[in-house]
Amino acid sequence: MRTTRTGRTTTRTGTRSTTGRTLLAALAVGSLALSAAACGSGDSKSTPSASGGATTSAGGVQLPKLDGEKIEVAAVWTGAEQANFVKVLKEFEKRTGATVTFVPAQDPIVNFLGTKIAGGSPPDVAMLPQVGAIQQAVAKKWAKPAGAEAKAQLTANYSKVWQDLGSVDGTQYGVYFKAANKSLVWYNTKVFDNAGATPPATWKNFLTTADTISASGVTPVSVGGADGWTLTDWFENVYLSQAGPDKYDQLAKHAIKWTDPSVKDALTTLAQLFGKPNLIAGGANGALQTEFPASVTQTFTGGDQPKAGMVFEGDFAAVNIAETSAKLGTDAKAFPFPAVGDKAPVVTGGDAAVALKDTKGAQALLTWLGSTDAAKIAAGSGGFISPNKALDFGAYPNDVQRGIAKALIGAGDNVRFDMSDQAPQSFGGTPGKGEWKDLQDFLKNPSDIAGTQSRLEADAAAAFKN
Repeated sequence: MRTTRTGRTTTRTGTRSTTGRTLLAALAVGSLALSAAACGSGDSKSTPSASGGATTSAGGVQLPKLDGEKIEVAAVWTGAEQANFVKVLKEFEKRTGATVTFVPAQDPIVNFLGTKIAGGSPPDVAMLPQVGAIQQAVAKKWAKPAGAEAKAQLTANYSKVWQDLGSVDGTQYGVYFKAANKSLVWYNTKVFDNAGATPPATWKNFLTTADTISASGVTPVSVGGADGWTLTDWFENVYLSQAGPDKYDQLAKHAIKWTDPSVKDALTTLAQLFGKPNLIAGGANGALQTEFPASVTQTFTGGDQPKAGMVFEGDFAAVNIAETSAKLGTDAKAFPFPAVGDKAPVVTGGDAAVALKDTKGAQALLTWLGSTDAAKIAAGSGGFISPNKALDFGAYPNDVQRGIAKALIGAGDNVRFDMSDQAPQSFGGTPGKGEWKDLQDFLKNPSDIAGTQSRLEADAAAAFKN
């Protein structure tokens, strides 16, 4: 799989500019020191509850005894992301006595779950990376409402927007465990220093910076085009900044068509980069054969001659950077996605835990994943950002990730979820189909803007009709 697409929201009001400035201050220099407010992450010791039937932690989470109970949780995570998540599950096992099995899933996860359910063996819990997937699971009557204990964790630890994103028709189903800031460009500091380049704040300056790096002998931009979801993220950041939040909301709901002039404008802007093969590592063909993890690692390997000088994607790219010899905050830094319009975009998203079985174990796992204790474990592993506002920023392993997390939490309820993750999965979340395929074709032929719009609209209309 791709490293998780977790994270895609932007502000719903004019406070986007404030968030953008926060990101710039925290990330442009790559190592801003943040004061860690004591927000209740606490120790992770367990003590008997007053009832004797549950365990409680100093972080406030109460879990039942589940000795001998077996729980399965499915997710599309692999590699380091899977390993980090398993650490969280191991602590849950320790506290409850349950045995938890990680079930590797495939994209699109709704199809994977459909097969498991049809075969009579659904996992107890699934980690769903799209709002649309949660809605589909509810519509198919697969998802079970979150229990009182899980909802209590959400009320205590989460902004309303994250609770609402996991709700369908007023009923809480999803517990967002992992979020992402998807408005970041990671850069190789040595490449920038050698070229005399500095992090750009606007799209115009971004293109100028790319030309400067190209002239220094390094291809400027790495694009993981083999994974179509990365291209939706490129589009969404450009569209949000250029068209604005109201248009963004309309397009996300298919209230306006993909043939709208605002879409033409965004594609035209993207073509300023995609239409110049010398600015993209391997050109369009090379990018279409490059999966996301490789798009990151090739930016931070190769000494003075990496395959690219910068790569766009969310905070989770830190997981892949950690697989290289580059040191986060020194060799690898990040700057906010450049403003195309008046304000820089701030896009996020997340992975939500949803119960597929109405069992004590499934509900306990949802409660655990909504807790500050669970978030603290995951944050300490790196490559992870939590939407849990009660998590002490000191839980993150470096200043770069603390800055990213502080900016995300600082946005509060002023966020919008990733557009493609709000769409039906057949349009916004299926490899080789819908928006993913249409934007891959656009990367291959960025001059065909009208044709791209027509294909996007046809695919969106079919998906939203069903």
